[in-house]
Amino acid sequence: MRILSLGSLGRRLLLAFALVAVSSVLVLSVAALVGVDRGVHVTQQADRQQIADSAAAAAADAYLSAGDWATADLGRTRAIGDAASAGLTVVDMTGTPIQSSGGMMGGSADGQGMGMGSAMGQTVASAPVMVDGAQVGTVRMTFGMMAGTTVFDVTWSWIAVAAVVALVIALGASWFVTRLLVRPIRAMTDAARSFTTGDRQARATGPAPGELGELASAFNGMADAVVRSDRDRRTLTADVAHELRTPLAALQAGLEELRDGLVEPTPESLAGLHDQSLRLGRIVADLAELSAVETAGLSLHLATVDLAHVARDALAEWEPRLRAAGLTVTPEPSGSAWVRADADRLHQAVGNLLANTARYCRPGDCVTVAVAIDDGRAVLAVGDTGPGIAADELPRIFDRLWRGRDSAHVSGSGIGLALVRELVTGHGGTVDATSVPGTGTTITIRLPGTARPL
Repeated sequence: MRILSLGSLGRRLLLAFALVAVSSVLVLSVAALVGVDRGVHVTQQADRQQIADSAAAAAADAYLSAGDWATADLGRTRAIGDAASAGLTVVDMTGTPIQSSGGMMGGSADGQGMGMGSAMGQTVASAPVMVDGAQVGTVRMTFGMMAGTTVFDVTWSWIAVAAVVALVIALGASWFVTRLLVRPIRAMTDAARSFTTGDRQARATGPAPGELGELASAFNGMADAVVRSDRDRRTLTADVAHELRTPLAALQAGLEELRDGLVEPTPESLAGLHDQSLRLGRIVADLAELSAVETAGLSLHLATVDLAHVARDALAEWEPRLRAAGLTVTPEPSGSAWVRADADRLHQAVGNLLANTARYCRPGDCVTVAVAIDDGRAVLAVGDTGPGIAADELPRIFDRLWRGRDSAHVSGSGIGLALVRELVTGHGGTVDATSVPGTGTTITIRLPGTARPL
């Protein structure tokens, strides 16, 4: 059955919608019936009172013409009663009947007052007979049962038809809304189950309304992030294995030659083995540092520091190595740029950028370090006039263990810029690079600025 295909949640939603629809239709139907019945009765009572008032006015004219009840001609009064199919009674101020015709006598015996009454299912309307501002008698008219039953029956039939139509429409809308809500939920459930069992391509597909659509998009984004994380993990494992394999192979080969007596242990051969062990140590240290930096948000010692001062300290530390590599260092003058940060971590990030320039630039190239304030953010730019980076490689320079095509002859593990990105991101900042091959590269760090401490 199609209802069973909705699932437990769908059936509950459909039942809730159906109960709301049925109760609403029932309440509205009862209210309409009661309202029509009350309206009919009020209207008929007003009409009958108006007839009694007309009969009283006619009796007053007859009394005024005759001067008393004994000779008054009440023919017009009787005609009004007959036209309304009502019993008519005219009494004087003592309650003595002057005229009666048809129907039953009703109302109060004293003949005083004006209004509606009822007796044995009949309705009595009374009105005073006023002559020159003085009451000289009372007209009482007795009407039969009101005609509300016929009106009620007709109204009930129309309301019943309208209620059935409204109920069918409400149930249809409930079914549609339930299907609209349940379908994307089931699609996400199926996708989640498939994803859990190993189908990494499973995604929530199909349209979904409102927040369900946002939930489906969030689920698909989460699945994409998991897939990227798995891919990065596998790539990292392969890259680490590749980086470690080369120095290990060189160490193994060199040690086997020494063990087998194929070569003599000379200072040069031992120095080569020592260099390979140092390379292994650097790779392991870089990996450990990257792992620590990825959780740096938990261990940052934040304080208000001057980014320009941090840059000057890092440049002073690295300037001898930069000059030894044949590079010209040009620090651009700048004012203070205050940030809320960990000074040691920022010093490490700037040092990594300067180490990169020392490693990849050519002798004679220039290195520029500049700090400025731009739209409330502190900006540090490290530029060079080196060989630059190819456009297809530029988006990947901050990836872990990634090295470009022209880096085979340059020592390094490919972790330095990844460390910079993690450090800057941990401070709530951004880092990006621009480069033109053959012209140079500029790496820019942007951090949220803060007020200078007092």
